[in-house]
Amino acid sequence: MTAALPHADVAPVASAKRRRRAPAWLAVVPLLVFTAIAFGLPALAMLNGAFTVKDPASGATSYTGTNLTTSLQGPYLTALIGSVKLSAVSAGLGALLGLPLAHSVVSSRSRALREAVLTASGVLANFGGVPLAFAFVATLGNAGVLTVHLGLQDSGWNLYSFWGLVMVYLYFLIPLMVLTITPALDGLRAQWREAARNSGATGVQYRRHVALPVLAPSLLGGLVLLFGSAFAAYATAAAMVGSAVPLVTLQIADALSGNVLVGQENVALALSLDMVLVAGLVMAVYLPLQRRSARWLDA
Repeated sequence: MTAALPHADVAPVASAKRRRRAPAWLAVVPLLVFTAIAFGLPALAMLNGAFTVKDPASGATSYTGTNLTTSLQGPYLTALIGSVKLSAVSAGLGALLGLPLAHSVVSSRSRALREAVLTASGVLANFGGVPLAFAFVATLGNAGVLTVHLGLQDSGWNLYSFWGLVMVYLYFLIPLMVLTITPALDGLRAQWREAARNSGATGVQYRRHVALPVLAPSLLGGLVLLFGSAFAAYATAAAMVGSAVPLVTLQIADALSGNVLVGQENVALALSLDMVLVAGLVMAVYLPLQRRSARWLDA
Protein backbone atom coordinates (compact mmCIF):
# COMPACT_ATOMS: atom_id res chain seq x y z
CA MET A 1 0.00 0.00 0.00
CA THR A 2 2.76 2.41 0.88
CA ALA A 3 4.54 1.76 -2.46
CA ALA A 4 1.35 2.60 -4.40
CA LEU A 5 0.92 6.04 -2.84
CA PRO A 6 3.57 7.80 -4.94
CA HIS A 7 1.98 6.44 -8.14
CA ALA A 8 -1.44 7.64 -7.01
CA ASP A 9 -0.08 11.15 -6.65
CA VAL A 10 1.31 11.28 -10.22
CA ALA A 11 -1.97 12.22 -11.94
CA PRO A 12 -2.85 15.11 -9.57
CA VAL A 13 0.69 16.49 -9.85
CA ALA A 14 0.60 16.28 -13.65
CA SER A 15 -2.79 18.01 -13.81
CA ALA A 16 -1.54 20.72 -11.45
CA LYS A 17 1.45 21.35 -13.73
CA ARG A 18 -0.87 21.61 -16.73
CA ARG A 19 -3.01 24.15 -14.86
CA ARG A 20 0.09 26.20 -14.06
CA ARG A 21 1.19 26.19 -17.72
CA ALA A 22 -2.20 27.23 -19.12
CA PRO A 23 -2.12 30.89 -17.94
CA ALA A 24 1.34 31.35 -19.52
CA TRP A 25 0.02 30.31 -22.94
CA LEU A 26 -3.07 32.45 -22.53
CA ALA A 27 -0.94 35.48 -21.69
CA VAL A 28 0.83 35.21 -25.06
CA VAL A 29 -2.40 35.15 -27.08
CA PRO A 30 -2.96 38.95 -27.09
CA LEU A 31 0.61 39.48 -28.33
CA LEU A 32 0.12 36.90 -31.09
CA VAL A 33 -3.16 38.52 -32.13
CA PHE A 34 -1.58 41.98 -32.16
CA THR A 35 1.37 40.69 -34.19
CA ALA A 36 -0.94 39.02 -36.69
CA ILE A 37 -2.98 42.21 -37.14
CA ALA A 38 -0.17 44.77 -37.07
CA PHE A 39 2.39 42.80 -39.09
CA GLY A 40 0.65 39.83 -40.71
CA LEU A 41 -2.12 41.71 -42.52
CA PRO A 42 0.19 44.42 -43.96
CA ALA A 43 2.64 41.71 -45.05
CA LEU A 44 -0.11 39.81 -46.86
CA ALA A 45 -1.35 43.01 -48.50
CA MET A 46 2.20 43.83 -49.62
CA LEU A 47 2.71 40.35 -51.07
CA ASN A 48 -0.62 40.49 -52.86
CA GLY A 49 0.08 43.93 -54.34
CA ALA A 50 3.65 43.12 -55.31
CA PHE A 51 2.47 40.29 -57.56
CA THR A 52 -0.69 42.01 -58.87
CA VAL A 53 -1.04 43.98 -62.09
CA LYS A 54 -4.20 45.90 -63.00
CA ASP A 55 -5.30 46.37 -66.59
CA PRO A 56 -6.07 50.11 -67.01
CA ALA A 57 -8.61 49.44 -69.76
CA SER A 58 -10.75 46.72 -68.24
CA GLY A 59 -9.79 47.12 -64.59
CA ALA A 60 -9.12 43.39 -64.30
CA THR A 61 -6.27 42.23 -62.08
CA SER A 62 -3.88 39.36 -62.65
CA TYR A 63 -0.94 37.87 -60.80
CA THR A 64 2.49 38.23 -62.38
CA GLY A 65 6.10 38.95 -61.49
CA THR A 66 6.29 42.11 -63.63
CA ASN A 67 6.38 44.41 -60.62
CA LEU A 68 9.35 42.59 -59.10
CA THR A 69 11.16 42.66 -62.44
CA THR A 70 10.53 46.40 -62.73
CA SER A 71 11.75 46.99 -59.17
CA LEU A 72 15.12 45.50 -60.11
CA GLN A 73 15.67 47.63 -63.19
CA GLY A 74 16.54 51.21 -64.07
CA PRO A 75 16.26 53.90 -61.39
CA TYR A 76 14.70 51.46 -58.93
CA LEU A 77 17.75 49.22 -59.00
CA THR A 78 19.99 52.29 -58.72
CA ALA A 79 18.08 53.38 -55.63
CA LEU A 80 18.30 49.91 -54.07
CA ILE A 81 22.06 49.78 -54.67
CA GLY A 82 22.38 53.33 -53.32
CA SER A 83 20.60 52.39 -50.10
CA VAL A 84 22.79 49.32 -49.64
CA LYS A 85 25.93 51.37 -50.29
CA LEU A 86 24.88 54.17 -47.94
CA SER A 87 23.93 51.70 -45.21
CA ALA A 88 27.17 49.71 -45.56
CA VAL A 89 29.41 52.79 -45.43
CA SER A 90 27.49 54.36 -42.55
CA ALA A 91 27.45 51.09 -40.58
CA GLY A 92 31.17 50.51 -41.13
CA LEU A 93 32.14 54.01 -40.00
CA GLY A 94 29.70 53.86 -37.10
CA ALA A 95 31.23 50.60 -35.88
CA LEU A 96 34.80 51.89 -36.25
CA LEU A 97 34.05 55.09 -34.34
CA GLY A 98 31.68 53.60 -31.78
CA LEU A 99 33.97 50.77 -30.66
CA PRO A 100 36.82 52.93 -29.27
CA LEU A 101 34.28 55.26 -27.65
CA ALA A 102 32.59 52.34 -25.92
CA HIS A 103 35.98 50.93 -24.88
CA SER A 104 36.95 54.27 -23.33
CA VAL A 105 33.71 54.36 -21.38
CA VAL A 106 34.05 50.78 -20.12
CA SER A 107 37.70 51.19 -19.14
CA SER A 108 37.06 54.50 -17.37
CA ARG A 109 36.91 54.48 -13.59
CA SER A 110 34.38 57.32 -13.54
CA ARG A 111 30.90 55.91 -13.01
CA ALA A 112 29.36 59.31 -13.71
CA LEU A 113 31.06 59.44 -17.12
CA ARG A 114 29.82 55.97 -17.99
CA GLU A 115 26.24 56.75 -17.02
CA ALA A 116 26.32 60.08 -18.84
CA VAL A 117 27.64 58.57 -22.09
CA LEU A 118 25.24 55.63 -22.03
CA THR A 119 22.28 57.87 -21.24
CA ALA A 120 23.22 60.27 -24.02
CA SER A 121 23.72 57.35 -26.40
CA GLY A 122 20.26 56.03 -25.59
CA VAL A 123 18.75 59.43 -26.43
CA LEU A 124 20.80 60.13 -29.56
CA ALA A 125 20.32 56.63 -30.97
CA ASN A 126 16.58 57.35 -31.16
CA PHE A 127 16.91 60.93 -32.39
CA GLY A 128 16.26 61.13 -36.11
CA GLY A 129 13.75 62.13 -38.72
CA VAL A 130 12.87 65.71 -39.63
CA PRO A 131 14.24 67.29 -36.40
CA LEU A 132 17.68 65.78 -37.04
CA ALA A 133 17.64 66.92 -40.67
CA PHE A 134 16.61 70.44 -39.64
CA ALA A 135 19.38 70.60 -37.03
CA PHE A 136 22.06 69.71 -39.60
CA VAL A 137 20.61 72.01 -42.26
CA ALA A 138 20.63 74.92 -39.79
CA THR A 139 24.19 74.10 -38.76
CA LEU A 140 25.97 72.77 -41.84
CA GLY A 141 23.59 73.55 -44.71
CA ASN A 142 24.36 76.03 -47.48
CA ALA A 143 23.39 78.91 -45.18
CA GLY A 144 24.17 77.09 -41.93
CA VAL A 145 25.87 78.74 -39.00
CA LEU A 146 29.13 76.77 -39.20
CA THR A 147 29.12 76.78 -43.01
CA VAL A 148 29.05 80.59 -43.11
CA HIS A 149 31.48 81.24 -40.25
CA LEU A 150 34.03 78.63 -41.34
CA GLY A 151 33.65 79.20 -45.07
CA LEU A 152 33.03 75.52 -45.73
CA GLN A 153 31.47 76.13 -49.13
CA ASP A 154 34.75 77.51 -50.43
CA SER A 155 36.36 74.13 -49.72
CA GLY A 156 33.65 72.23 -51.61
CA TRP A 157 31.53 71.16 -48.65
CA ASN A 158 28.00 70.02 -49.56
CA LEU A 159 25.65 68.66 -46.91
CA TYR A 160 23.11 67.53 -49.50
CA SER A 161 25.28 64.76 -50.88
CA PHE A 162 26.13 61.12 -50.21
CA TRP A 163 28.86 61.90 -47.68
CA GLY A 164 26.77 64.61 -46.06
CA LEU A 165 24.02 62.06 -45.51
CA VAL A 166 26.58 59.60 -44.14
CA MET A 167 27.66 62.17 -41.56
CA VAL A 168 24.07 62.76 -40.51
CA TYR A 169 23.46 59.01 -40.16
CA LEU A 170 26.56 58.69 -37.99
CA TYR A 171 24.88 61.02 -35.52
CA PHE A 172 22.57 58.20 -34.40
CA LEU A 173 24.55 55.15 -35.56
CA ILE A 174 27.61 55.79 -33.36
CA PRO A 175 25.50 55.97 -30.16
CA LEU A 176 23.68 52.83 -31.29
CA MET A 177 27.01 51.04 -31.66
CA VAL A 178 28.04 52.18 -28.18
CA LEU A 179 24.86 50.71 -26.70
CA THR A 180 25.30 47.48 -28.67
CA ILE A 181 28.96 46.75 -27.95
CA THR A 182 29.19 47.95 -24.32
CA PRO A 183 27.69 44.75 -22.79
CA ALA A 184 30.17 42.66 -24.79
CA LEU A 185 33.09 44.80 -23.57
CA ASP A 186 31.81 44.39 -20.02
CA GLY A 187 31.86 40.63 -20.61
CA LEU A 188 35.65 40.61 -21.06
CA ARG A 189 36.99 39.17 -17.82
CA ALA A 190 39.96 40.79 -16.11
CA GLN A 191 41.25 37.27 -15.40
CA TRP A 192 41.71 36.68 -19.11
CA ARG A 193 44.04 39.66 -19.43
CA GLU A 194 45.96 38.62 -16.33
CA ALA A 195 46.31 35.06 -17.59
CA ALA A 196 47.56 36.32 -20.96
CA ARG A 197 50.05 38.63 -19.24
CA ASN A 198 51.29 35.84 -16.99
CA SER A 199 51.79 33.69 -20.09
CA GLY A 200 54.03 36.35 -21.61
CA ALA A 201 51.53 37.77 -24.11
CA THR A 202 51.70 41.42 -25.03
CA GLY A 203 48.70 43.75 -25.14
CA VAL A 204 48.46 43.38 -28.91
CA GLN A 205 48.58 39.58 -28.66
CA TYR A 206 45.88 39.61 -25.98
CA ARG A 207 43.58 41.73 -28.15
CA ARG A 208 44.26 39.62 -31.24
CA HIS A 209 44.02 36.12 -29.78
CA VAL A 210 41.63 36.60 -26.82
CA ALA A 211 39.56 39.78 -26.94
CA LEU A 212 38.90 39.89 -30.68
CA PRO A 213 37.58 36.30 -30.98
CA VAL A 214 35.28 36.93 -28.02
CA LEU A 215 34.07 40.28 -29.37
CA ALA A 216 33.81 39.19 -33.01
CA PRO A 217 30.17 37.98 -32.83
CA SER A 218 29.08 41.15 -31.04
CA LEU A 219 31.05 43.36 -33.44
CA LEU A 220 29.54 41.70 -36.49
CA GLY A 221 26.11 41.73 -34.88
CA GLY A 222 26.43 45.44 -34.12
CA LEU A 223 27.56 46.10 -37.69
CA VAL A 224 24.53 44.25 -39.03
CA LEU A 225 22.22 46.12 -36.66
CA LEU A 226 23.64 49.47 -37.79
CA PHE A 227 23.21 48.44 -41.42
CA GLY A 228 19.55 47.60 -40.85
CA SER A 229 18.90 50.86 -39.01
CA ALA A 230 20.46 52.94 -41.79
CA PHE A 231 18.76 50.89 -44.51
CA ALA A 232 15.29 51.51 -43.08
CA ALA A 233 15.77 55.24 -42.38
CA TYR A 234 13.49 57.47 -44.45
CA ALA A 235 12.41 60.75 -42.86
CA THR A 236 15.91 62.18 -42.39
CA ALA A 237 16.94 61.60 -46.00
CA ALA A 238 13.57 62.74 -47.36
CA ALA A 239 13.69 66.02 -45.45
CA MET A 240 17.35 66.75 -46.19
CA VAL A 241 18.40 65.50 -49.63
CA GLY A 242 15.13 64.67 -51.40
CA SER A 243 15.96 63.07 -54.73
CA ALA A 244 19.59 64.25 -54.76
CA VAL A 245 20.72 60.87 -53.40
CA PRO A 246 18.95 57.80 -54.87
CA LEU A 247 17.50 55.71 -52.06
CA VAL A 248 14.95 52.92 -52.19
CA THR A 249 12.84 54.42 -49.39
CA LEU A 250 12.50 57.66 -51.36
CA GLN A 251 11.62 55.71 -54.50
CA ILE A 252 8.85 53.92 -52.62
CA ALA A 253 7.42 57.24 -51.44
CA ASP A 254 7.55 58.69 -54.96
CA ALA A 255 5.89 55.61 -56.45
CA LEU A 256 3.09 55.63 -53.86
CA SER A 257 2.40 59.35 -54.27
CA GLY A 258 2.76 59.33 -58.07
CA ASN A 259 5.42 62.04 -58.10
CA VAL A 260 7.25 60.43 -61.04
CA LEU A 261 4.79 58.05 -62.72
CA VAL A 262 1.13 57.47 -62.03
CA GLY A 263 -0.10 53.95 -61.28
CA GLN A 264 3.16 52.63 -59.84
CA GLU A 265 1.73 51.76 -56.42
CA ASN A 266 2.27 48.03 -56.92
CA VAL A 267 5.87 48.67 -57.98
CA ALA A 268 6.29 50.46 -54.65
CA LEU A 269 5.00 47.33 -52.92
CA ALA A 270 7.49 45.26 -54.90
CA LEU A 271 10.27 47.61 -53.74
CA SER A 272 9.02 47.15 -50.19
CA LEU A 273 9.25 43.40 -50.69
CA ASP A 274 12.84 43.84 -51.86
CA MET A 275 13.58 45.74 -48.65
CA VAL A 276 11.94 43.00 -46.58
CA LEU A 277 14.13 40.40 -48.27
CA VAL A 278 17.27 42.45 -47.55
CA ALA A 279 16.14 42.95 -43.94
CA GLY A 280 15.49 39.20 -43.68
CA LEU A 281 19.03 38.47 -44.80
CA VAL A 282 20.31 40.98 -42.25
CA MET A 283 18.34 39.34 -39.43
CA ALA A 284 19.45 35.88 -40.57
CA VAL A 285 23.02 37.03 -39.97
CA TYR A 286 22.32 39.02 -36.80
CA LEU A 287 20.35 36.47 -34.73
CA PRO A 288 22.99 33.67 -34.77
CA LEU A 289 25.69 36.20 -33.90
CA GLN A 290 23.59 37.53 -31.05
CA ARG A 291 23.07 34.04 -29.62
CA ARG A 292 26.77 33.26 -29.90
CA SER A 293 27.82 36.45 -28.13
CA ALA A 294 25.24 35.82 -25.40
CA ARG A 295 27.09 32.62 -24.43
CA TRP A 296 30.15 34.67 -23.44
CA LEU A 297 28.11 37.34 -21.68
CA ASP A 298 26.27 34.72 -19.59
CA ALA A 299 29.42 32.77 -18.80
